[in-house]
Amino acid sequence: MDLDVKGVAASPSTQTLPFSGRKKPVQQRWIKSCAMEDPCLPVVPQLDLGSLVDSDDEEQDRIPENLPAPTDKYKLKHQQYKTETKGGYKQYSQRNAEKAKSSVTYQQTPRNKTDDKCVQGTEGITDGLTTLDRKALLQQGYADNPHILQRRTGKSDADVVAAEKKKQMVAEQVMIDHLSRAVISDPEQNFTSEKQEISHILPDSKLAPIRFRKRTLHETKIRTQSTLTENILSHKVQFDGRIISRNGRDACRELVGFFFTHDQSLTIYEYRQFGKNRTNVLPFIQKSVYCHQRGRRKGKQYQLGDLYVGANLTFLSSDHPRLPESVKENTVLTLRITNVDWRALPSVKTDSVEHDDVTNEEANDRMIFKAIQDMLKEQLRKRGVRILTGLGKYLQQLDKEGNGLLDKADFKQALQLFRLEVSENDFESLWLILNSSDDGRADYGEFKRAIIGEMNEYRKSFVRKAFMKLDFNKTGSVSIIDIRKCYCAKMHPQVISGHSTEEEIKASFLETLNNACSKSGEVSYGEFEDYYEGLSIGIVDDEDFVSVLCTPWGI
Repeated sequence: MDLDVKGVAASPSTQTLPFSGRKKPVQQRWIKSCAMEDPCLPVVPQLDLGSLVDSDDEEQDRIPENLPAPTDKYKLKHQQYKTETKGGYKQYSQRNAEKAKSSVTYQQTPRNKTDDKCVQGTEGITDGLTTLDRKALLQQGYADNPHILQRRTGKSDADVVAAEKKKQMVAEQVMIDHLSRAVISDPEQNFTSEKQEISHILPDSKLAPIRFRKRTLHETKIRTQSTLTENILSHKVQFDGRIISRNGRDACRELVGFFFTHDQSLTIYEYRQFGKNRTNVLPFIQKSVYCHQRGRRKGKQYQLGDLYVGANLTFLSSDHPRLPESVKENTVLTLRITNVDWRALPSVKTDSVEHDDVTNEEANDRMIFKAIQDMLKEQLRKRGVRILTGLGKYLQQLDKEGNGLLDKADFKQALQLFRLEVSENDFESLWLILNSSDDGRADYGEFKRAIIGEMNEYRKSFVRKAFMKLDFNKTGSVSIIDIRKCYCAKMHPQVISGHSTEEEIKASFLETLNNACSKSGEVSYGEFEDYYEGLSIGIVDDEDFVSVLCTPWGI
């Protein structure tokens, strides 16, 4: 087929080529013509893909030869980092080896799942664990993830900075409150001469012009025995505390206390946060000298030696009319010290009266508690969640009056019902300690802490933090629906390995937690605390427990 191209002038140096073989000669002719027109124009070389390979020689050539040698400080930091990394991995491996020998692994695979109804029928024959016990033990799997602790380090540093900022804010407010009151009630203002020359003032001062009237800044009849100064108030010890209560609103109050060594007095403030940016600091216990209201030291004045982590401070609710109504329901308010600022302690020890040593009676009481707790610890190691949540629920049902007090027969019945074996002699010794008022009744919260013990304040702080995150309305209880939304099982080792799904882990947790609820579909702070109290019994390491708590709640 002949093609006639119109409008294009043919060059004499070119020849007409067939259409199929035209591409390559035209390209070569265009490159040659461009080079002839502009000899300075560079020619792009052809890319050789075979030469694009990694070369160790090229990487070594890029390192400058005049690089200075590392300093001794850098070498020391590198060696410390290397040692800590090896030590941490070694400890993690040892803990996993111990857990593999002692712990019970209960895994459900998608291919081989056991019907819960069948397990309930044969569980008593195998190892004495119920279905709820097995499902509760699944929560301990969060401690098997070695990367969780490393990711939480940055968040923990931010929490420390926020806590220090909060304490500083409370300390400044305490100084402002007491120094301002001292200035207003300064006794020197009452020594001003009342006989002043008023001859220039008209007889009727009310009718006199304003410029002739006698005016003062303030007139007060309050007289103080001594005026507080900043130097006197600086000799103090700061401590953190919490209210021992099953009421969620009271148990999650953030309290900061101060013990002043110049007069052995103390005061406690509450730190409140409204939303994200608004905070307030209000007095909770007024500054005064107080005495123990319970225990072997009842009636003795508080001293510096009474301040330590885990100590209880008791106050009469009637002495503080401004306390919340939920707190005043109990005759005695009990505060637990969770942290003490030891930095100021050496400087004030010389100014304070040393506390009495532990008496023989107190030492004997502690030995009785420890003997009973050690005996029950092995019984509760694998079924602690079911026993503690069930025991708390049962004792709460027996408390018809709602004051937390039960008699001796109720406690014996509870021990028999949950198969907690305590000898008669140990029970009688325990009852003599708890029934200090000789009225035949004792607080069932103290009874539980005496026979079972409780987790340390480090673990308890994370339990309170998790519940505060769930109870964003600060009502003291959380619905199961909100818990389902906030609980995340993505980082559970069985979910990561594919043995279980995220929904299966979440369902097992909600079933065990819902079993502890006295109200259907609603979890109170006491029930939430009992759940993790029982889980804490089977976890030895504190960091493992923190991982179990922080990973699913994202704290």
